[in-house]
Amino acid sequence: MFQKVVGTISTLVKSGGDVSHLSHPQITPMLRMYCGSPQVVTGSGVRTVDLRSDTVTKPGAAMRRAIAEAKDGDDVFKEDPTADELQKIAADMFGMEAALFVPTGTMGNLIAVMVHCRERGDEMIVGDLSHIHIYEQGGSAQLAGVHSATVTTLGDGTFDLDQLISKIRHDYPNPHYPRSRLVCVENTHNIQGGRVLPLSFLQELRSVADKFGLAVHMDGARVMNAAVALAVQPSVILQHCHSVSVCLSKGLGAPVGTMLGGSKDFIQRAVRARKALGGGMRQVGVLAAAGKIALSDMIGRLEEDHRNARRFAQALLQCDPPLYQVDLSTVETNILRICLRDDQMSPAEFCERMAAVDEEEVKALGQGVQVLMFPHIGGTVRAVWHLDISEEDTQLAIQKAQFVAQQHKLKSMRAA
Repeated sequence: MFQKVVGTISTLVKSGGDVSHLSHPQITPMLRMYCGSPQVVTGSGVRTVDLRSDTVTKPGAAMRRAIAEAKDGDDVFKEDPTADELQKIAADMFGMEAALFVPTGTMGNLIAVMVHCRERGDEMIVGDLSHIHIYEQGGSAQLAGVHSATVTTLGDGTFDLDQLISKIRHDYPNPHYPRSRLVCVENTHNIQGGRVLPLSFLQELRSVADKFGLAVHMDGARVMNAAVALAVQPSVILQHCHSVSVCLSKGLGAPVGTMLGGSKDFIQRAVRARKALGGGMRQVGVLAAAGKIALSDMIGRLEEDHRNARRFAQALLQCDPPLYQVDLSTVETNILRICLRDDQMSPAEFCERMAAVDEEEVKALGQGVQVLMFPHIGGTVRAVWHLDISEEDTQLAIQKAQFVAQQHKLKSMRAA
């Protein structure tokens, strides 16, 4: 049964179909897998291209200088000038009244839930494949006492608004039900391959939320990628939201940190929630300095990541033999999902082969190339581009993928 279900999902993904509606208890571990790291191969003749995530980026020289020279003070006493400057920059960029620096995106999302859902037992509505629902350990329930209702995540990261309406509780204060307070969206959508939420969807969602008295929070960990892909300012996207969390430590290259944006009242309450969660930081200026560089210098270059991801995707489609399949219409930002045409090679085996280096490869390519990726949802492979992956790195990854395809063909022919 398990192999049959996996095959069904793999077929749907390869045909560009949406797999998010499929449900089976034996599939759950695969859908919610979060992989460990392969061993990095070292040596003077080995080049590593790390496509596991845009979280692996390291601060560059300008950012390190800013950290070293940062003016700081006690942020809990509101005496850190660099943190204040960063928060003002972020608020202006988001088109919101205020912003707050928090250590992580997970904390930022949890704070937003705690502020919008002010009573234990309130309810939020989230996509069933959203990061908040899948990867944040149910913190809203653990720590905030907030119940979650889910709607089906569609292939483009959106969900059906009629289904959303059907999940809203209309009977408060009936003692049997929680009270609907919040709806959360994710932009770009991680599991669905870096998809950008359409502005029309966000506008319609906000109309529904206003009609039923709900707040809208955006998990905007990669919303800057969305803004670059749409060629708009972030505020154009965020005008449809009451709050947003924006990660500084993914494609923007900061070592740590997320900006939480919203109204002045929202941020005042967020400061209290951050303190309760252990996020009352002191001399935070050394981190805020990196965040300032992230927002001032690193957004425009995200287009390079999008271009390199698309270049890799196009090269895979031209690969001989044709081992790979990619739906180019879904390659909108820096995240790529790859399907394997041959069922004899699993996503895990492919990732192992891309990460391995042997003498035959060094002889064929002139050097060893270790490409790190993750097996992903629905029998696919995920690869993520970021500031530490150059055009040259992308070309090396293409050569490695071509080599792996050729070697797999030879192995299959020998086995036959």
